[in-house]
Amino acid sequence: MIPGFLSLLLFGLCVGQRDIRRAESFPRPSIHAWPSSMVPANSNVTVRCSTTTREVNFRDIKFALKGGRNVMESSPSSDSPEGLVEFYLSGVKTSDAGEYTCEYRTGRPTRRSPPSDVLLLLVTGNFPKPSLKVHQRGEVTAGENVILQCQKPRHVIQPHMFALLKKGTSTPIKLQRAVGMETDFSLPSVTVSDTGAYSCVYYQPRAPFYASEPSDHLMILVTDSPGATSTDYTMGNLIRLCLSAVIMVLMVAFLVEACWSQKWSQCGSSNEDPIIVEELKQVPQLPVETMGT
Repeated sequence: MIPGFLSLLLFGLCVGQRDIRRAESFPRPSIHAWPSSMVPANSNVTVRCSTTTREVNFRDIKFALKGGRNVMESSPSSDSPEGLVEFYLSGVKTSDAGEYTCEYRTGRPTRRSPPSDVLLLLVTGNFPKPSLKVHQRGEVTAGENVILQCQKPRHVIQPHMFALLKKGTSTPIKLQRAVGMETDFSLPSVTVSDTGAYSCVYYQPRAPFYASEPSDHLMILVTDSPGATSTDYTMGNLIRLCLSAVIMVLMVAFLVEACWSQKWSQCGSSNEDPIIVEELKQVPQLPVETMGT
């Protein structure tokens, strides 16, 4: 009796391991929130789950969204891109905040994918807004390091996490723990693409995931460095000089061919051929920009 039981147990373990390997063969889906994963109360949020695997028939899979108080299931519609499902959360409340994941499964035999990365959905407005300031003043030059400091009000003493947001970006730029009442967000070697309106919030990293109102927007303007402009002018000058040299070489070749086409005595007896001199005067001279212009 015992050997039979052990055989069944070993068989079950082998089947279970085989099922786990099957599940791991599916790539984990991706998850995104639109227009943002941090929204004020009563906003509408769309959570998008998708996969690009070709191992399954997209019409035969079903996605599940889990998080907060929500457990939702849906299949890709006929008019949506293959492997994409959208879950609509309307009029979100603080109770909808939390960590969300999604996964997908096939029909028969049932196989599940690993869960997606965690999407943190926050509903703002539970605490007063923080302040955001930048250590640099005025315009920022590309290549510089920018430090943004987010500070919560003095009377808020609970431990919190800070999130740096950029207008037009659906997910936070950075997440950091507080150092006392504030935290510094570092943006190393900024580029022109870092130009934009920034804000920050602080929030509880565990349930009920209360979050503050966003700070006032802070505009960061990143301009090209002078070195890049100087390099552009230098390249322009080099191109013009090269074109002038090419034209001169072509004219010399033309003159040599003209000499060979005439009698050698006539070509050697005349120091200056008026036709050739006139043609040389008409050689176009390309302008060369100075580095200061």
